[in-house]
Amino acid sequence: MSARLAPGERVTGAETLHGGITADMRKLTIRTRDGGTRALVLRSYVGVPDAEESLARMADALTRLAGTAVPAPGLVAADPKAAHCAYPSLLMTHLPGRTFLTDEGLPARVPLLARQLVAIHALRPDRRLSEYVAYTTPDTVVTPRDADPAVWGAAVDLLRRTPEPPYEGRFMHRDFHPGNVLFEEAPAAPEGVRITGVVDWAQCCRGPADRDVAHCSTNLALLHGRDWGLRFAEAYEAAGGVLAATASERRYWRVRDALSFSEDLSEAARPWREAGRTELTTRAVEDRLNAYLTALMDGEG
Repeated sequence: MSARLAPGERVTGAETLHGGITADMRKLTIRTRDGGTRALVLRSYVGVPDAEESLARMADALTRLAGTAVPAPGLVAADPKAAHCAYPSLLMTHLPGRTFLTDEGLPARVPLLARQLVAIHALRPDRRLSEYVAYTTPDTVVTPRDADPAVWGAAVDLLRRTPEPPYEGRFMHRDFHPGNVLFEEAPAAPEGVRITGVVDWAQCCRGPADRDVAHCSTNLALLHGRDWGLRFAEAYEAAGGVLAATASERRYWRVRDALSFSEDLSEAARPWREAGRTELTTRAVEDRLNAYLTALMDGEG
């Protein structure tokens, strides 16, 4: 990747960034020709089967996002085949801000998350974008310990018997949640904070807005409790977002996403624990997922 630096620039430092599940992330300090510094981020896939496809999709997404109102990293270079790097890698600009995963300040951040997601869905979904494909099936769902088998059985049955609702294809992030959104304090802003970046576009595709909303909802439920998960759709609509026409369709997407988390909850929560939320053990997250899914099946939210 050094060939992509400007003449006279060199890498003088590297810092591991935490929070990723599938990729190794490093912040690189670049010494510029005039003696100053700038930062870039290197994303590398180590032992990931679909690394080439994922990095190519992410490079394409960052190219499409350039010049839009969505604050995404800028693409510097991509090496999906590991022709120049030890592993399939992507080099991008470093954005200011950091993730906020604490309960403190959440009421101010949730409306910002909702407005940002509405802005993403407002982008024109080019037909060349890959189409949304569901990964979770009824047979891959894992019922948590101490969960009500009847509730989870009904949820799996809903997935098995209900056809995927029709949807208008939107520009999807596909992994939009607090861990992929950067904030910084902004005393002059109404909420006291502002969003400075949305990262990890590796799953970007064309698909249902409801699925993006459902994914952020599940993350909020696991991070901050079921009630926050149930409220996010309202915040999205209050920000001008449009969801599926019927309550049953909206519930389908939310149940589908909640069930998808059951497959490997420990791995999903690992970045949160690394970020300081050590109380979010696998058991604690299982309990929160169970409470959230039970509320969805009871018709709440």
